[in-house]
Parts: sequence; structure tokens; C-alpha cells
Amino acid sequence: MALDITIERPGGIRTAEKGRSASGEPVFLDRRLFFQLSVFGGARSLQALISALEDAEVPGVLYADVMDPAGVALMTYSDDPAFFTDRLRELLAREPFAGLDIRTGMNMMGRTYAIGYEQDLEDVLLRRPIRTACNPAWPWAIWYPLRRSGTFVALSSDEQRTLLMEHGGIGRAYGKADLGHDIRLACYGLDRNDNDFVVALIGKELAPLSKIVEHMRSTAQTSLYISQMGPFFVGRACWQNAVYPAGHDE
Repeated sequence: MALDITIERPGGIRTAEKGRSASGEPVFLDRRLFFQLSVFGGARSLQALISALEDAEVPGVLYADVMDPAGVALMTYSDDPAFFTDRLRELLAREPFAGLDIRTGMNMMGRTYAIGYEQDLEDVLLRRPIRTACNPAWPWAIWYPLRRSGTFVALSSDEQRTLLMEHGGIGRAYGKADLGHDIRLACYGLDRNDNDFVVALIGKELAPLSKIVEHMRSTAQTSLYISQMGPFFVGRACWQNAVYPAGHDE
């Protein structure tokens, strides 16, 4: 699929995600994935939930909750937000999901986004997050929302870039060592608590994911400019189904 470099809304407003071509020219893609994490209690049978998900053929991951022996979380995604109000809503309204206790205060939703320099927007926005979330070699996950303070926005672009590079360096180091991988989602206006981002840390073991959070706490961005983090959901995948958007198969 060719990237459209002319996507523009009425009034000159551009809502597309921005990247850069190999030659440095700006490119845009007005398509992204929406992710939702729904947390439930009262799940006595994981197999019943798994069977229902397989029959429905929905994309996503079912996690067993580390903190609650009867807790689960269902992560689903789509490039069409109507999926959550139509197809997913119908699934959750039927047994066995209808009999669960939904914990709305733990639910999270966000959209994939680009920073502006990515050369493969299609992969960043539509494929890589699915590969990360649905990799059977990486069953452990920590999901959490966060909100930056207003003082971060007031910083200059160079100051913001320096802070973000520190965070990015930690993430790349853990990823290169295959100790932890992340999914970063923007949730402006999508979060009931007015958070800015939803982050998922994914990996083959839980301890390194906890270490990433600990390591991030010592950075200037987290210690000075993050006003709220959490609640945290910690789980292990017991079912995964990777489905890529039409035209973007692996």
C-alpha cells in the first residue's frame, strides 16, 4: 500500500500519522490500530473463555491475572473503532463473558501513533504492535496508563527530545537483549481518567519487565514530568490470536 503524502482534512487539518521516507521526505498514513484492555473478575474457567474467543475469531490476547486467581483481561484491537461497539460488544454480552465482573476502573484504550521520523509507518502503526502482543515467546505483560504534567508540554522541543531519548535508550537496550518489548499507545480523550498514554511491557519473563519500570523511575522524564502512572495490570497470556488488518498481513 502506497503512503499518501497529501492526506488533508477540510480546513487544512491533518490527522494522519507522519513519518519520513528513506530520502527524508515527509510521508503520512491516516490509518492506525485501536487497542482495548478489558479486565474482569469471577472467571472460574479459562477454557470456557478461550473456546468462546476461538469461536468468535476475534483478534487479541487473553491474560490470566497475576493478582487475582479468578481474574482475567482481554486485549483486543482493530483499525475500525466500531469493532468495539459492535462485534466485541456482542461477544461480551454473551456467556461466558456476560457472567464475569467487569472492572471498569482497570480498563484501558489507546491508538497507535508515530513520532514523525519512522520510515515504515505501516509496520509501526499496523503490524509491529500485533507481533509484539501476540508473540507466543513473550507471554508476560504489564499494562498501565500514564499522564505527563503540563510542565513537560511547556519545555522546548530540544528539551523534550533529550528526555525522550533517555527513555528510548532504556527501551532499546532491554529490547535488544530480548528482556522486554513495548507497545506505546496514545489515549488522549479515550481514557476516563484523562491519561495521555497507555504502555504495555511484553516479554518472556516477568522480572525484567518490572526492572524496566524501576529503571524508568530514575529518569528525569518520570521523576519530574509524569504526574500519574497506573493502575497496573499484570498478567500472563493463556490465549493469543494475531489477525492483521486487510492489506497488511505479515
